[in-house]
Amino acid sequence: MALMTGKEYVQSIRDMDIKIYMFGKRIEDPVTDDILRPSLNSVRMTYDLAQEPEYRSLMTAQSPFIGGTVNRFTHIHESTDDLIKKVKMQRLCGEKTGACFQRCVGMDAFNAVYSTTYEIDKKYGTSYQKNFLEFLKYSQEKDLTVDGAMTDPKGDRNLPPHKQKDPDMYLRVVERRPDGIVVRGAKAHQTGICNSHEVLVMPTIAMGPDDKDYAVAFAVPTDAENLFMIIGRQSCDTRKSEGAPIDTGNPTFGGVEALVIFDDVFVPNDRIFMNGETEFAGMLVERFAGYHRQSYGGCKVGVGDVLIGAAACAADCNGVCKASHIKDKLIEMIHLNETLYSSGIACSAEGTKTEAGNYIIDLLLANVCKQNVTRFPYEIARLAQDIAGGSVVTAPSEKDMEDPELGPYVKKYMAGAEGVSAEDRMKILRLIENLTLGTAAVGYLTESLHGAGSPQAQRIMIMRQGDLETKKSFAKNIAKIKGGKDGQE
Repeated sequence: MALMTGKEYVQSIRDMDIKIYMFGKRIEDPVTDDILRPSLNSVRMTYDLAQEPEYRSLMTAQSPFIGGTVNRFTHIHESTDDLIKKVKMQRLCGEKTGACFQRCVGMDAFNAVYSTTYEIDKKYGTSYQKNFLEFLKYSQEKDLTVDGAMTDPKGDRNLPPHKQKDPDMYLRVVERRPDGIVVRGAKAHQTGICNSHEVLVMPTIAMGPDDKDYAVAFAVPTDAENLFMIIGRQSCDTRKSEGAPIDTGNPTFGGVEALVIFDDVFVPNDRIFMNGETEFAGMLVERFAGYHRQSYGGCKVGVGDVLIGAAACAADCNGVCKASHIKDKLIEMIHLNETLYSSGIACSAEGTKTEAGNYIIDLLLANVCKQNVTRFPYEIARLAQDIAGGSVVTAPSEKDMEDPELGPYVKKYMAGAEGVSAEDRMKILRLIENLTLGTAAVGYLTESLHGAGSPQAQRIMIMRQGDLETKKSFAKNIAKIKGGKDGQE
């Protein structure tokens, strides 16, 4: 079996014994939990869309490893066309869910680990890529959702891993055995791990020789022994359990993050992809970050499409859709969103082949893409709130609207332009609230800022890859200054 249906995916998660805690209690049935289910639905969409003939070219690919069709979220990029289709697929998924659909991190981890393990093996004669390829084929054949886990808690960020007062602030190997390793630590901000079959763990920073125990990459099932997760709080998260779907803004889809604890988890030898090769930790981080920064030129754009549409609907509801200043704000939102998309496509089209054979994006342009993503969604969100008005945050609840005594007043005074009911207007207002202030704001705004590295991380890479010396030589040549790159004076 290479492609699961959405229904089969949900059942596969139900069949696992993933240890999830929220509000101080273990969630016995995460598949039906009111707060967690919308997040599961977002992942399900990646399976449902792959079944649709209309989207098959974007959502699926041909794997040379298993000789059949696979979901693109498990694919190793074989060309710049694959890289471009990845971005287009992510935009589509964002448009269909208005939320984070959670499989991007695993896909980006697949491609970063694939090329890095090849280069480790080349230097040391290890068998990491062989191990990884078996895991990849297993994931493709079963059509698994794999969470990519990179971010450690970090503790004192001024100190390297081996100098931390608490050595567990970075995930590490605490025991090496003939049959494998035992790891301890945590991974933070893990979007969608509670909806994943496997977790693919990577180091989070470049490391020196003294950090050998921290330079580790591996994969284990998400229901592995001694692995558990604690769901993070989100603004307005308990609205999902109040029985008032209008108040959630997006009653069907969503996303959740978790702090994932590895409390002495055993990893067998055939699931280890790096084990002490510190000089390759930075390579893996840089490649993963590049792929993931490319991803934001697709997924955030798709969610942006939903927000722009919601703002336009709010203008219709308020009877101001023909006002010139409203049109100008919508134009600006579209301009910013398409600029993000352009960056995602550009870094994909300029991709190159790695030594391992898969394709990697242009790293400079990928970092430019993500730097834009740290800014533009915030302006898009501000403009959406501007267009929608104050009722985004002051509208009464759905239960007030349904109350026999209060309802008539709510319906009367929350109604919009002629022909627009209070219910429809409130649905749009709540969707804008959800995307810019509520649970979806985590995936659209905070994730835009900090996901795939903070804004400063991209600026460091832009300076590193911007090749200032070559640019200086261009200027010197034209200005007739000695020292130009081609020797002209």
